[in-house]
Amino acid sequence: MYRHITRLAAVAVLLTASGAQADEILNIGDPAPKLAVSGWVKGEKVDSFEPGKTYVVEFWATWCGPCRASIPHVSELAHKYKEKGVRFIGVDVWENNLEKVKPFVEEMGAKMDYNVALDSVPEGASPGDGAMAKTWMLAAGENGIPAAFIVHDGKIAWIGHPMSMDDPLAKVVAGNWDAKAIAATRLAEKRKEKKMVAVQMKIITPYRSRDYRATLSAIDEVIAADPEMANEPMIGSIRLHSLNATGATDEAIKLGEKLLKSFHDDPMALNNAFYGVIDLGLTRAPDRRIAELALQAARRADELTKGAQYSFLDTLAIAQYRTGDAAGAVATEEKAIKLLDNAVSPEVRQSSAFQNYRKRFESNLETFRKAAEKGGKA
Repeated sequence: MYRHITRLAAVAVLLTASGAQADEILNIGDPAPKLAVSGWVKGEKVDSFEPGKTYVVEFWATWCGPCRASIPHVSELAHKYKEKGVRFIGVDVWENNLEKVKPFVEEMGAKMDYNVALDSVPEGASPGDGAMAKTWMLAAGENGIPAAFIVHDGKIAWIGHPMSMDDPLAKVVAGNWDAKAIAATRLAEKRKEKKMVAVQMKIITPYRSRDYRATLSAIDEVIAADPEMANEPMIGSIRLHSLNATGATDEAIKLGEKLLKSFHDDPMALNNAFYGVIDLGLTRAPDRRIAELALQAARRADELTKGAQYSFLDTLAIAQYRTGDAAGAVATEEKAIKLLDNAVSPEVRQSSAFQNYRKRFESNLETFRKAAEKGGKA
């Protein structure tokens, strides 16, 4: 039920733990913070940013699958802009086990062909309390990795995902990058995101405790204070789940029909909104009418993603099972597992996180197969 709140909860924990409640957000155009690292694992030591020079500071961790995927691209850019004098610095942050860093870098070899440093974390402190994690990532409102900062002439020129860095880096190097044009937009987005974390955590706290009546009360309070919050997908999703959990089926159906229309062209919102009302972990089977709405949402999400998203297919399989089509659920879940296996590298498949995630798919498939043998109904 809680898959859609995981990232939000993680962001809120990070913000709370680090005391990041200041109004100011490190943004494009601001002076770049100092490089405060504890040591260098690979390449040359960089003490500071030289005037007129361009740097890329990329944040990653050994446990981060998307980081492993983007690192070779960062290396390609490092090679491309070497003669232009651009220096690339990879900083390991939020690391759970520092002993894994050097072996990871050595394993990557030429795929990670740029300078690599370690965040400076006080002894006994959590990874989130590292100097770079706090003064760069947290200060900028960047709550996920990989993330990259382009620094030119001592100021931040761009912030974003490394895989989206090609165009802005080319323009920065060419001298025709207009940082002011995107600085205001980014600042507004980050301020809204910060506000949303605070508001939504007020709702998520009782929701995670499965106090659904308190959750509904919290939602009413939030919307009363700011009516625009009623249109936020996250709030609509949690309200739907909570209404269903408290037995307010008729009201849940009305809201579900509304969300189907509102999220018609947003596959992620559709998936997040309806997964919770059919989750196999529910103590009682959902009302058939709710399940039918979830099936419509799952089919639409699958249609929008052209059958290529394994997590959406998993939701579709559950919806099929909940509406009595166990045979269809088996076929859909088998496709989801195949896509999942093909989506990751052999190295990632060996990780415990991936194996645990895959086991859930396998468990679902077994449930569907047993139901199909008995005649198909949940």
